[in-house]
Amino acid sequence: MDLGLFIAASGMVAEQTRQAQLSNDLANASTPGYKPEASPQHSFGDLLLANTTDGRAIGSLSTGVQLGKSFVEMVPAGMQQTNQPLDFGIVGAGFFAVRTPQGVRYTRDGQFSTSASGQLINGAGDPVLGQSGVPIAVESNGTVPAGALGVFEVPGAVKQGENLFAGIASGRASGTVRSGVLEESGVNPARTMVEMIGSLRTFQSGQQAIQAIDTTLGAAATQVGSLNGSS
Repeated sequence: MDLGLFIAASGMVAEQTRQAQLSNDLANASTPGYKPEASPQHSFGDLLLANTTDGRAIGSLSTGVQLGKSFVEMVPAGMQQTNQPLDFGIVGAGFFAVRTPQGVRYTRDGQFSTSASGQLINGAGDPVLGQSGVPIAVESNGTVPAGALGVFEVPGAVKQGENLFAGIASGRASGTVRSGVLEESGVNPARTMVEMIGSLRTFQSGQQAIQAIDTTLGAAATQVGSLNGSS
């Protein structure tokens, strides 16, 4: 394969992945406690160029683009006042815990409600857990003390989708729970849109490079055929 084709194609694949992540971020720009995900890009490596006569190094040539390991930007966002008794936000580090059919999962989304049995639940109907791992009962007046919610330290938490994280809690985190507020999404819509436009233009540049190389290769093949036919 032509090296230029490989470099352009690898860059386009990287930008496709980036665009999918940015699209998901934009879709969750108003999701409480949402944390955006990113994948760093870097070169596959460099091909060392040398003088064919004396072997003297004259520079290097990038051989393509690859994506690094994805990471989640866990920086706490600001708090939005809702004055709803079952809305909670964690100021500082930590996660709420919920018991799902797949096991205990963790989230920064504190938009909760009451189940038919009087337990505090998340939007999917999963019970919210206290620090001891026991589901939390909603009081008769429809409230829950902020101190009843667990705040868990989860080193290396892994994003699972649906605004949930998987991991093993190592104890209580340093964050504190406030009631009547929700943590805002960690997505900056304006910045994310600018990044998406830049990614799209980079993708289009890869397309144009492939088209130019294809035209050049086609012309070269035609010229070679003409030379062979005339000799």
